[in-house]
Amino acid sequence: NTPRQPSDYHFEYTDCDVLGSRWRVAIPNKPETCTGLPDPVKGTHCTFSCNEGEFLDMRTQECQKCVSGTYSLGTGAAFDEWDTLPTGFVSHGISMNLGDTHTNCSNSTWIPKGDYIASNTDECTSTLSYAVSLKKPGSVSFQYFYPDNHMFFEFYVQNDQCQSTDSQRRWMKISESDWDYHYVQLSSGNNVLYWRTTGFSLAANTAKSVLLKNIVISGVSYTSECFHCKPGTYSDKPGAARCVPCPANSYSNKGATACQPCEADKYSGLGSGTCLQRLPCTTTDYFYTHTPCDSSGQCINNRTHYYKQSCYMCLECSECPAGTEPVVGFEYKWWNKISPHNLMAEVFVDRVAGEYIYTTPSNQDSDYMMLTLTVPGYSLPHSLSEDNERVQLSRITFVFETKCTADCKLYFMAGQNEWSNIAESWSGTIGKQSYSYLIKSNNTVSFTWGFQRTEIFSMKNEYSSDYAKIYSVRLTNVIGGVASECRQCALAAVDSESACVPCPPGHYMLNGTGVCKSCPSNTIIRPEQPIGKQACIPCGPNTYSNEGRSACMSDCTLALHHKGEMLNYDFSPLANVTGFQSSPRFTSKGLQYVHHFSVALCGTENRALASCVENVTESKRDVKGYICRSTVVPSEVRGQSVVYSQPFSIGDTLIGVTTDFKFDDISSLDGNFPVESELPDVMFYYRSRETTQACKNGRSASIRLRCDPTVTLKNHVFLPSNCSEGTCDGCSFHFLWHSQYACPLCSERNYKEIVSACIQGIQRTTYVWQQPLRCTGGVSLPPQKVSACVTLDFWLKFGVSIGTVAAILLITISCYFWKRTRKLQYKYSKLMMTAGDKECELPAADSCAIMEGEDAEDDLIYLSKKSFFTKIKSFSREVRRNNIDKDKN
Repeated sequence: NTPRQPSDYHFEYTDCDVLGSRWRVAIPNKPETCTGLPDPVKGTHCTFSCNEGEFLDMRTQECQKCVSGTYSLGTGAAFDEWDTLPTGFVSHGISMNLGDTHTNCSNSTWIPKGDYIASNTDECTSTLSYAVSLKKPGSVSFQYFYPDNHMFFEFYVQNDQCQSTDSQRRWMKISESDWDYHYVQLSSGNNVLYWRTTGFSLAANTAKSVLLKNIVISGVSYTSECFHCKPGTYSDKPGAARCVPCPANSYSNKGATACQPCEADKYSGLGSGTCLQRLPCTTTDYFYTHTPCDSSGQCINNRTHYYKQSCYMCLECSECPAGTEPVVGFEYKWWNKISPHNLMAEVFVDRVAGEYIYTTPSNQDSDYMMLTLTVPGYSLPHSLSEDNERVQLSRITFVFETKCTADCKLYFMAGQNEWSNIAESWSGTIGKQSYSYLIKSNNTVSFTWGFQRTEIFSMKNEYSSDYAKIYSVRLTNVIGGVASECRQCALAAVDSESACVPCPPGHYMLNGTGVCKSCPSNTIIRPEQPIGKQACIPCGPNTYSNEGRSACMSDCTLALHHKGEMLNYDFSPLANVTGFQSSPRFTSKGLQYVHHFSVALCGTENRALASCVENVTESKRDVKGYICRSTVVPSEVRGQSVVYSQPFSIGDTLIGVTTDFKFDDISSLDGNFPVESELPDVMFYYRSRETTQACKNGRSASIRLRCDPTVTLKNHVFLPSNCSEGTCDGCSFHFLWHSQYACPLCSERNYKEIVSACIQGIQRTTYVWQQPLRCTGGVSLPPQKVSACVTLDFWLKFGVSIGTVAAILLITISCYFWKRTRKLQYKYSKLMMTAGDKECELPAADSCAIMEGEDAEDDLIYLSKKSFFTKIKSFSREVRRNNIDKDKN
């Protein structure tokens, strides 16, 4: 076989055996050239390594020093050039959709940007990986810039057994303002490093990329080559472990041994690989300052060619008079210099200009310019008492302005020291205006303003004239703050008349007197300075003030008149924190998410509050109140845990409980929730004082409780059909809550009695609910009543018997009187006949009665006016009497 040239192959070591031995073998550079290669030879021991500035020459298997213009870490590898994806790195994008929607994520990869590499910005999951074999325990370190919590960013390592690092430590912290540093120890053996991102933004704007640079891996046994110094750096001696950056106004190419000075009409910054043309200076290339105010009230403005102008000298501080207290805080309105202890301009320095601080041109239009204000904490003034229900702890207010020709954006972020949350953002040109942010927790101690001229990455500087200005910043109740004014406060005992104390709960201070006066009953005190009667705010309908007079509350009971009846409600079963979700939604890339709502309907001061968290970063943010919302991303995006992000408060103050469909400029959208019964819906109204650019007056919410005895679940909540996210404008939220516990308490009018038949002398009275049942709880059904009774058969027999006896008696009496009447009629008829035959005789006897012994069988003489029945009876009687007379004869 013909021997191959050294350029046709390269050497590699085999895997180490149990004794730590290995072989050096030749590997062809092309698969078809497998013959004529050098024979394998015994290699160095597996524990062998080279020092910094050296590399292992595989031909001689000896360490050699790196030549000038190159460097080596010895037992490590460094990646600080990202013109292309370095050898060994792999990047790919995949879709995390749970449904059947197909999303093409093949282009969602990490993109080299020269000095760093940038992640994707869409909803695809983009992974950057690098496999390395360590012969001894080592480490990996890198710098990253992670500014957006709408992007999920994790770093983890898998070892030989495919075991990943701790899931709780894999999530990166949000970058507060500058590049952050991350360090992880690695075990010996094979390790695969993963950087994984998933964008998730519900707004029209995409999430910001995660940036990586300066990845350093230590623990490899050797490096077989030295790395060239990147442009802008150099190494002038052999055996360099690192390259040195070029000074300003000089440059170098890749692998340089020295830096070259720029030409007279060009310039460069520190560590630059090229020189830039010096352009004529414009107004954006310099900034002006004021000299200190002198004793005559004059200062020099170098913007106006050192022209003297009037200024105000700072006076010495003096103590507040007795009965007053200082209004403590930070207030920045003169920008002659940046205070070094708590106000910092990082990444790209902002310039001060007397009346405002503004952004200067940056090296690239996509660079971030940051201004950060940090404070030690907050403390309420003496005139305000501590109270758990107090929403406002402090407030930051600033006046700003932007002017842009591109898609610039100004961010305002508030959070803890180690992370920040985007509180508000503004795009494009914004006129001079004020913005105020409510501070509720002592954990919010860092405030950052970020300005980016364009989100599109470019090495050019086309929009240097775009700027952001901040005119003033005011922060109240800051520990260690200063005061420019004093205010009246309530006085303590006579022994310490200069000390300030808070007015008792429910009291306000009379203007300028320091005397506290009680507010009317069922009112609360404004969270600001409680001076004047206007500080007393009446509670809404069916609410009462808490003990500290700082908030209105509901004890979950309600009594109201409806159609002449008194309805009593008890919502206590619904008072516990209740969670429910909206229907699934999808981003433009098909990523599924839902909105999770948490509600604490009512309760006393010690009630549990609704809570919404954000667990995207290590430092979890928690929002509490009556109602809050967070966004839930399916667990597949983050592996083992559900992702909650973007929490915010919908209602932190209860303002009223009523049956009205509109209250305090909040409408409950009754058109979206048609009434289904005669019972009224009970409305709970809430407000949140946290304002946004879209919600100038804060957010509001209405919860409509509807009686439904068939619903036993406690989270049967509906959202408006035409507003599936619970809101139609992003500021007013509406909910319909069906529950049996939303029904009024049952009373005596809700049941009726049913009396059974009398069975064997026993009768039962049973009480049943009237249907349909529209009540719950309250009174219980009375127990069944049992009473003695007489059956219907008895009364029937008794009635028949009484009727029979009465009939017999009636017949007997009738017969008796009929017989008596017949005798009287006979005697009368006889008398009348006798009187007719003897008209000329003497008057008849006075009596016409039948004397004793007389016979009543005389002839009957009928009157001319007789009834037909009487005539028949008289005729039959006459005939019978004639027959008797014949028999006698």
